[in-house]
Amino acid sequence: MPPRITISLTNFAAHDPGGWDHLLDRARAADDAGVDRLVVSDHVVYGENLEAYGRPELGGTAGGRQPTGPDGHWLEPLTLLSVIAGLTSRVRLGTAVLLAALRRPVVLAKTAATLDVLSRGRLDLGVGVGWQREEYDAAGLSFDDRGRLLDRTLDVCVALWQHSPASFHTPELHFDAIHSRPAPLQPGGVPIWVSGTVNRRVVDRVARFGLRWITWGDAMVDPVAGVTAMRAALTERGHDPRGLQVLGTLPVVVDGDRPDVPATMASVPAMVDAGITDFRVHLSLPRARAEATDALGAIVDAFRAAAA
Repeated sequence: MPPRITISLTNFAAHDPGGWDHLLDRARAADDAGVDRLVVSDHVVYGENLEAYGRPELGGTAGGRQPTGPDGHWLEPLTLLSVIAGLTSRVRLGTAVLLAALRRPVVLAKTAATLDVLSRGRLDLGVGVGWQREEYDAAGLSFDDRGRLLDRTLDVCVALWQHSPASFHTPELHFDAIHSRPAPLQPGGVPIWVSGTVNRRVVDRVARFGLRWITWGDAMVDPVAGVTAMRAALTERGHDPRGLQVLGTLPVVVDGDRPDVPATMASVPAMVDAGITDFRVHLSLPRARAEATDALGAIVDAFRAAAA
């Protein structure tokens, strides 16, 4: 499969924007321009300890700052993607990332399957553990157990997507002869993309759920080195790294207030050679749909040429 370009949609605002039509217009523009995938992010609630985002040991990123205060406006991603699915026809729809453990597993399985069916098989589920203790506290869940909770959530989703009836047994959750249909349209279920740094738990999770990785931490800053480290870690843990798909961030070079497209695309060939399969781009786009479509079209064309 040729390298793909992903556009991040800003589904949040520091203050009430008075409406979100501009966001929907950008989704339509991405669809019209030939963008391969658009992704949105996730926060369910906020506490007031935003400094935790800058602590890698908690799941944040060194030096990172949140784009809003604790009272920022964040649209729930799967609800938003459901609306976008009805307004588009070809662009893939993804989360990067969804805090999946905050959702009840059976409800998430049903929601994702429904969205996949109604979008005609266009959903990608990017997941991560998050960095904010307060979100887990508000959901009545253990922040310290967030990795295990994520694995359990994904295991339940896969079981319900792939089997009918389905069974599942752990000390805290068990069921037998459970049916959940319709199944996702995509064979095997909705593709799961795991976000995280290169560490033992993330490496095992990537291998367990389909060899799709969203770079984070140091690997997000230097995705070429990150892919090398992830492949080595997979091998060391006894997993076959062949077939690994990687969503890495393409640094955007800015000239004034506009992206310098040729300079931005100059790094694409080396990233492709290193094993980056999916390129996420954060862009400032014109608000008008026609102008945004033209701008994205030029970027898509340049990306295809650079990645060939």
